[in-house]
Amino acid sequence: MDNRTREFFASGLTVAIFLAVQLGALALVKPFKTAGYQTVSDPSDPTNSLVYIGVILVFTAGMLVVIKLGVQWILRAIIILTSGMISLYVFSVVIPAVVTVTVADSQVNVLAWVFAALVSLALAVYPEWYVIDAAGVLMGAGSAGLFGISFGLLPAILLLAVLAVYDAISVYGTEHMLTLASGVMDLKIPVILVIPLSLSYSFLEDTVQATSEGAVSENDDELVGDGDGEFDDPESLSDAVGDEGEPNRDAFFIGLGDAVMPTVMVASAAFFSPANALLSGIALNLPALTAMIGTIAGLLVLLWMVMKGRAHAGLPLLNGGAIGGYLVGALASGIPLMKALGL
Repeated sequence: MDNRTREFFASGLTVAIFLAVQLGALALVKPFKTAGYQTVSDPSDPTNSLVYIGVILVFTAGMLVVIKLGVQWILRAIIILTSGMISLYVFSVVIPAVVTVTVADSQVNVLAWVFAALVSLALAVYPEWYVIDAAGVLMGAGSAGLFGISFGLLPAILLLAVLAVYDAISVYGTEHMLTLASGVMDLKIPVILVIPLSLSYSFLEDTVQATSEGAVSENDDELVGDGDGEFDDPESLSDAVGDEGEPNRDAFFIGLGDAVMPTVMVASAAFFSPANALLSGIALNLPALTAMIGTIAGLLVLLWMVMKGRAHAGLPLLNGGAIGGYLVGALASGIPLMKALGL
């Protein structure tokens, strides 16, 4: 494929993955609520956002320690187990409990456990790009759905706004993310979304080749964070295209948090906004729809910037688009601004 076709292919795949995460989260909102998966007692409490941000900082520090000690296998094991756990939440509400066993006086959905175990197993033994991306979509939709029903409108807005600022500082201001980024990329786990520039690309082969050639960059200005305590390869987005905009790599990478965080706003709007539902069978109203549109608009701008040959922070554009789109939809639905802000 020529350069332009490769760029369109990668951009289209990225948009499709983001839409899959968003639509998946919307489909899971009501089943998660029915299953009692709401994680906080008061979703309208803005301190919930502060607690989660604190968890991100602690997790980031923990990742740095693990990488510095050279025991990245611990982090890989944690992420793979977490992938299985979030998958279990999703499969438990998606797969009918036709095969069950009784454990501690509770009925266990056997098929949900089997499929969740298969997700972890696939990541452990064959982390090709499409395996990582499929697991990432599953994790992203599940995580965004869980946070969406647990963060009311104000906490969701605060969470996205603070993380957007944090992401910008992490990318353009600090240097500690470089160690995180290069360390995480070698683990081949779904803290990133792998975006190939052609279907023939192999993440496994590319990783082996990059490692043998010592391709990890040491340039501070090539770091991109995803705003969720998980970070992109320091050379991935910037090296997807050359200095003159010509592709010289076969893939670029986007942090999974870049897809999850704005989708939290989408799911929260669908669940907590008083706007009328647009469709039956899925939690979707006008504010949620315009939050989706705003996110995709921010994503397209981000992709345009990335394709010009330099890495950029994702969440300022993505979260900003989600919040702005939500507010436009809320106001268009006749909801007063203060109420739309959750005040």
